[in-house]
Amino acid sequence: MSRYTGPKARINRRLGALVFESAGAAKAYGRRDTPPGQQQPRRKISKYGEAMREKQKIKYYYGLHERQLRRMFDKATKAKGNTGENLLLLCERRLDSAVRLSGLTKTRPQARQGIAHGHFQLNGRRNDIPSTQVRPGDVIDIRARGNIEQLYLACLAESDGTSADWVALDRETLRITIQRLPTVDDITLPVDIGMVVELLSR
Repeated sequence: MSRYTGPKARINRRLGALVFESAGAAKAYGRRDTPPGQQQPRRKISKYGEAMREKQKIKYYYGLHERQLRRMFDKATKAKGNTGENLLLLCERRLDSAVRLSGLTKTRPQARQGIAHGHFQLNGRRNDIPSTQVRPGDVIDIRARGNIEQLYLACLAESDGTSADWVALDRETLRITIQRLPTVDDITLPVDIGMVVELLSR
């Protein structure tokens, strides 16, 4: 799932949500909100089908494999509070999510690729694991190597900067600082998490 390379607009239309943010996928999704393929009368989706669709939104949006999602769900179940909210907050706290929300990349897949290629340091140490959980006070820097900084400066020039107040970006040094833990209000994916929790609890 994290290496999905197929038509992204097709997934957006199938799931009825903008889970892929690339310009082409977003534009195509805006033109047509129906599923791909020859248009026929829609069949009514079962409750199970609806729950599966909501789960797919999470997997595509955050780039998770089924095993990763199950592992995070187990962790969310053991934590205090609402299991569904805990699950989404764990997803938001991923390193690739923090980089994306800072405005240094245009999409989450781009943030994951940059991290996997060793472009970033977490607290002064090279980190190439996109699923790393960030904590308040963590500092994320771009490694001074080649023309890497120019790549992210170009992305930043086309963005409005950080889109979450729990992530702070210094536009001069391109340093990201985690201000606090994200809250329920900071969750960026519209999803019926209750259906997903019920499905994963089976």
